[in-house]
Amino acid sequence: MHALPLFLALLYGAAAGALLPRPLYRLAVEPDRPWRSACPRGHPIAGWAGRAVCPSCPAGSRTYGPGASPRPWGRPVVTAVVCGALAASTGARPELAVWLLAAPVAVALAEVDRAVRRLPDVLTLPLAAGVAALLGLAALLPGAAGSWTGALLGGAALAGGYFLLFLINPSGMGFGDVKLAVALGCALGWYGWGVLFAGAFLGLLLGSVYGVWLMISGRGRRGTTMALGPYMIAGAWLGLLLGGAAAA
Repeated sequence: MHALPLFLALLYGAAAGALLPRPLYRLAVEPDRPWRSACPRGHPIAGWAGRAVCPSCPAGSRTYGPGASPRPWGRPVVTAVVCGALAASTGARPELAVWLLAAPVAVALAEVDRAVRRLPDVLTLPLAAGVAALLGLAALLPGAAGSWTGALLGGAALAGGYFLLFLINPSGMGFGDVKLAVALGCALGWYGWGVLFAGAFLGLLLGSVYGVWLMISGRGRRGTTMALGPYMIAGAWLGLLLGGAAAA
């Protein structure tokens, strides 16, 4: 891949990551509670994207929520790496635009789920619809390396698999994981059943490894709930890297 598209993907990822603190603060609330609409001091928050900074608060206490991290550059770096790796593996093909648009949303979902064990419909449903629709457009363009039919079947298959797991063990898996699986399955299914199975397996494997580590370290025990969304997303990301590289 040429250096310019890779550089642009890295720059885009960093810029998108810098805009995530405010939506993360607003969305990272316990289930059945409304999204935050004000800073901790009660001042209204304007908009959904941007830094978690309140201009009405006194100097020195204007940064709130995730933006108060001692490493505010961490999220832009992570999002840039995610986007850059996708660009490097996919190359200048139409589906790359879909992956880059979806990546910041996926990063936000992973962080919200890790923080409050919740995958908000306001992100999962538009992500699923957007990935499916945009891949349909990508399939019409020259140079596309996947199948829209495969993407739709992949979304249905992965969501169906997670729905079955939800029915078997509803206390260990939220229905938000099923909704997230629609988008991830569409993305993975674009490259075929092999990539779909690889991405799904890697997500479950990463989650299982973390669960075992929790028990070994004494931080968890049998029956302890954990956020599965971040591992589903990480597995899908690795699957897309494999699929994009194989299709090159």
